[in-house]
Amino acid sequence: MTFGNPHRRNTRRRRALLMALGSAVLAGTAIAAPAPAQAQPHGTLGWQTCADAPGRECAELSVPLDYREPDGPHTRLAVYRLRSDHPEARRGTLLLIAGGPGGAGKQMLAAEGERVRAATKGAYDIVAFDPRGVGGSTPTSCQLDPDDRKLAKLRGWPGPGGDIGENVARSRRIAAACDRNGGPLLRSLSTANEVRDIDQLRQALGERKLSAWGRSYGTYVGAWYAQQYPQHTDRWVLDSNDDPDPALVARGWLAHMAKGAEDRFPDFAKWAAAHGLAKRPQDVRPMFLALAARLDRQPGGQGNELRNTLQMSLYSDGSFQALGDAIRAAQAGRPLPSPAASDQEAAVMVATICNDARWPGEVAGYARAVATDRVRYPLTNGMPANITPCAFWKNAPADRPVRIDGHGPANVLMVQNLRDPATPYRYALRMREAFGKRARLVSVDSGGHGAYLANGNACGDAAVTAFLTEGRRPGHDLICKR
Repeated sequence: MTFGNPHRRNTRRRRALLMALGSAVLAGTAIAAPAPAQAQPHGTLGWQTCADAPGRECAELSVPLDYREPDGPHTRLAVYRLRSDHPEARRGTLLLIAGGPGGAGKQMLAAEGERVRAATKGAYDIVAFDPRGVGGSTPTSCQLDPDDRKLAKLRGWPGPGGDIGENVARSRRIAAACDRNGGPLLRSLSTANEVRDIDQLRQALGERKLSAWGRSYGTYVGAWYAQQYPQHTDRWVLDSNDDPDPALVARGWLAHMAKGAEDRFPDFAKWAAAHGLAKRPQDVRPMFLALAARLDRQPGGQGNELRNTLQMSLYSDGSFQALGDAIRAAQAGRPLPSPAASDQEAAVMVATICNDARWPGEVAGYARAVATDRVRYPLTNGMPANITPCAFWKNAPADRPVRIDGHGPANVLMVQNLRDPATPYRYALRMREAFGKRARLVSVDSGGHGAYLANGNACGDAAVTAFLTEGRRPGHDLICKR
C-alpha cells in the first residue's frame, strides 16, 4: 500500500516503488546490509552507534519465530534509534511503522527521522525497525526467477485484451517457489506477528506506552496494535489509511487502487498540459491510453511498463517528471526500463499478504473481475483485480485478521490526502468509521501517498505536530485546504 514514497526526491521515488509494489500486493528502498550490533539475550537491546550513520544507534532484538512456542527458534530484528536532541523535553518513544509490506524502518528513519525530531522539538526518541525478513533483520527469500521479479510482471498487469494466462502461470511459479524455498521464517511473516514483535520491542525499550507514526500498510499494522494492545498506546498517528475490512484486507487494498489512480490522475494531467505533453489537461488521458494500447501491439510490447510507471509515479508530484520522460520516450519509440524488486522485497510482500488471509482460488473469477475492472478503470487496465500468488498459496493463515472497533482510548489521529492513488480517501473513511470515537481524521486537500511532512500543507502538518507534542487533537474531523 504502502502503502508508499521517494531521500526526499530520489529516495522518495525509490520508496514509492516499494510502497506501490506492496500496496498493489503484487512501496521501497534498497535493501541495506545489517548494521553491526552485538547479539543480546532474548528481549533485550544492546545499543551501539550505527557504523553507517554515526548520529543514530543500532541494536538487534530476538523474537520468537512462532509465538505459540516462545522457547522455540527465534529470529532477529534490526532496530534503529535517533535520540531526542532535547533530553529535558523528552516525553517518550515515537515508533515509525514503515509501509509495504516489506518497507524497512531503517530507510524511513533515515528519510524522516531528523525532520520529525525537529518538528516535535525533541519530544521523543525516534525508533524504527526492519520487520521480519526485511533489510537488516534475518533475511528471507523465495529464490524467484529474476524475470518474475520485474514489476510489470510481478504485479498482475494483464496481457493485451485482458488475457490473464501469463499472470496465472507466474502466480503458480511464485507460490511454488516460496513454498519450496521460504522455510519457517517466510511462513511466519504476517501482520499479526509484526504486531506481536512491536510489543516485544516496546518491552525491550522499557516503555509502558509507545507513540507511533504508521504510514500506508503501517497504518494497518498500527491499527491492529491499537486494537490488541490499547493500554500500551500513547499518541497514535495513522497516515494514508485503507479499508480494514477483515474479510478482504490486502485483496481489498489492491482492488481499491483502481479508484485511487482515477482520483489522482487529474493532478498529473494538469502538470502534463503545463509541461507540453498535451494542449489541455483533458487531452492527457486519451493520449496516455492510446499510447499504452499502441505499445501493447508492438513486438515486445511495453504497454504494461508504461502503465506501471504511471501508477507508481502518481505517489508523488516529484515523480511526474519521470512519468513525462517515460511518455516522451515511448512516443519516440525508445525502450522503457523494466525495474525489478529484489528477491527479498518480493518474498516479504507476497508472503505477508498471503499469510494474512485466504484468497479465492478460482481462476475464472479473476478473469471476470479483470474484464469488468478494465472497462471501469482503464488507467489500471484490470491489474488491481487480477490474480496473485495468494490464489495458490499452501500456507494456511495462522491468525484471523483483527476487526477494528471503537473500544479503547481516544488517542488516534488519522491523516489522509484527498487524492491518494494507493489508499483512496473513500476507503480511509471506513477506517475512520471503524475507530469511532477513538479517532479524529485530518483530510488534506492534496494528491499523493503520504500526508504528514510530505506535501507542504501547513494545516495538516500542524495538526499532527500539535497532537504529537501537546496531545491536542482537533475537536472534530478537520479538512485542510491547500
